[in-house]
Amino acid sequence: MRTVVNFNAKWAFTKQNSEVPAALPMNWNWVNLPHTWNAIDGQDGGNDYYRGTCWYAKSLDKMDLPTADRYYLELQGANSSADVYLNGKHLAHHDGGYSTWRVEITDALERENLFAVAVDNAANETVYPQVADFTFYGGLYRNVNIICVSQSHFDLDYCGGPGIAVTPTINGTDATADIEVWLTDSKMGQSLRYTITDAEGTVVSQAEASDTKVSLDIPAVHLWHGRKDPYLYTASVELLDDGNVIDNVSARFGCRTFKIDPQKGFILNGEEYPLRGVSRHQDRWGIGNALLPEHHEEDMDLICEVGCTTIRLAHYQHDQYFYDLCDERGMVIWAEIPYISQHMPTARENTISQMKELVVQNYNHPSIVVWGLSNEISMKGDEDPDLLENHRILNDMVHEMDKTRPTTIAAVSPCPIESPYIQIPDVVSYNHYFGWYGGDTSMNGPWFDKFHERWPNIPIGCSEYGCEALNWHTSKPVQGDYTEEYQAYYHEELIKQLYTRPWLWATHVWNMFDFGADARSEGGENGQNHKGLVTFDRKYKKDSFYAYKAWLSDEPFVHLCSKRYIDRVEDVTKVTVYSNQPEVELFVNGESLGKKASPEHFFYFDVPNVGESVLTAVAGDLKDESRIRKVEVFNEDYRMKEKNAVLNWFDITEVEGHFSLNDTMKDIMSTMKGKLLFASMFAKALPKAGDKVAGGFEMNDTMMDMMGGFTVLRLTGMLGMVGLEMTKEQLLDLNAKLNKIKKPNK
Repeated sequence: MRTVVNFNAKWAFTKQNSEVPAALPMNWNWVNLPHTWNAIDGQDGGNDYYRGTCWYAKSLDKMDLPTADRYYLELQGANSSADVYLNGKHLAHHDGGYSTWRVEITDALERENLFAVAVDNAANETVYPQVADFTFYGGLYRNVNIICVSQSHFDLDYCGGPGIAVTPTINGTDATADIEVWLTDSKMGQSLRYTITDAEGTVVSQAEASDTKVSLDIPAVHLWHGRKDPYLYTASVELLDDGNVIDNVSARFGCRTFKIDPQKGFILNGEEYPLRGVSRHQDRWGIGNALLPEHHEEDMDLICEVGCTTIRLAHYQHDQYFYDLCDERGMVIWAEIPYISQHMPTARENTISQMKELVVQNYNHPSIVVWGLSNEISMKGDEDPDLLENHRILNDMVHEMDKTRPTTIAAVSPCPIESPYIQIPDVVSYNHYFGWYGGDTSMNGPWFDKFHERWPNIPIGCSEYGCEALNWHTSKPVQGDYTEEYQAYYHEELIKQLYTRPWLWATHVWNMFDFGADARSEGGENGQNHKGLVTFDRKYKKDSFYAYKAWLSDEPFVHLCSKRYIDRVEDVTKVTVYSNQPEVELFVNGESLGKKASPEHFFYFDVPNVGESVLTAVAGDLKDESRIRKVEVFNEDYRMKEKNAVLNWFDITEVEGHFSLNDTMKDIMSTMKGKLLFASMFAKALPKAGDKVAGGFEMNDTMMDMMGGFTVLRLTGMLGMVGLEMTKEQLLDLNAKLNKIKKPNK
């Protein structure tokens, strides 16, 4: 019988090594797996985290393994390339840091053994990802096992797969499960016993055959129906030799039908089932990507609490443990490979191998409904023939491997809707940040209306949208201030626009959690992307978390926003309450300000701000409390102080009725004096339509609109895009000139 031996404990680790060790190096550091060497330097900013080759070594006495005919080393995640050595002999190389892979070690095993694994996350133009807004943590960051099997066994060699595939088909009130297995070194006279059990462990169908493909009936099938009823069956197959079981595999599966309709959105088991949810990165503060089961479970609990029905698992294959949780909790999943940001003609084979591994290893998960081909891959243009051919190859291959699921892409915002790239997959989603990276929030819904009108037969969704928030606060939130209040406002507006368009096949907030992006330098805390609804350490749910909970969750609650924003200077302050209850009453020091109803689940109160006040929001039997305090001077602890900034927005002189660096390019350029000022100062520097800008983008109408939505300060701070480097003195001089230009009367 198959035995799986966990191989995580006590590995020797070093960054300082250049050759295969001949003996276990006692002067290396000792680590347990999962492990990454970038848990700290990959999250602290500076884009200087260690990227190179590190070594792991571990000894093994073969007598400590169960007796078996054949042995395999299984690595569930080695980022991003790795070489395996056993007793000095090179056994395998693997490219791709997010999938399971195995190497047979039978012939190289001796009585005393030394395993050495060289793992490399250095830049490599043949392996994805290389350009992306997240940290590429290096390490053996998932489980390592030794699998012990008989000579005849279920396949362990092909693409790290489970050796079994289950394809259920619904037939009225019944179902049929087509089960296929793959065998290695099977012999005459051996047979296979197929069994399907229900969630309670009761056998519902069984057969014994010599064929590696069978169809078993499931009478009165219990459907897998997302969050409402994530019912799972188990298919198990035993390999019999002379009546004895010599190997076995199993896979849980769910019976469901689904359709992605361009007019009605996602349909599950014949019912409209809106996919409204989040994207997820797999890392954590101080831990990196070396997650334990309890970390995955906490993530799933938080995603369920907010009320999501879908998760986009970005931008790579995630841990099998998390896919299992998605099956169990009824999440509808978008699974994808890290073919991201920058197409590399030298890495086509890697996109193919990573896609094969993704599909083969995850075929049985009922939670997965789409395979993602790429993310924002057209950043340097959408008409590259090699890029298009690469996508057609992937698209055709996936359809051949899996005839039950469609393909999709996450297109970068400036990608034209007439692009041939858009026509390749079965369904499409776009990453839009109007209201954060330029533009304003009102642009989001109309953009999707335009696409839907142009392509009524292509299902369209929103694969990314979001904005950043840290522990900064204000009563007058504006785009780019990184306050919790602006993030809450942004998501209120996006919820109202996206959730009221039922034909959007799926919407995914970017992101559920803050995550490591060591190259980032913004928001006052470098090394992270702070677009999460929850902080990197999972300790604090931002107000926007509760905005989604108000729309998506059936769990009754009431939440007072801006709890961390206590000191306020205004005499009357706005207080926001989120709740999924129909009516909310707000009390100030025990005195009611009245009740309010809101079909949008967002309740706004004008609150007198005198002395110290205890606020109590009441919805039925539910209560939530916060407090505010009247102060005469704004509390500077609430104001973002950008690290490495030449000039912060609060240092800018503003004159009532006149422009400043804190106004948007679009507003300033709407005046003749504003046009003349910028024409004289930036005529040659500011990009124009057709110009190439940061990341290889070509300026088009969408990009120009986005630029117009940036404040002058924010735009000049994005030096890579506009090609400018301005000193503090130059910026203050420009601000003084803007202070002399009157804003038009509205």
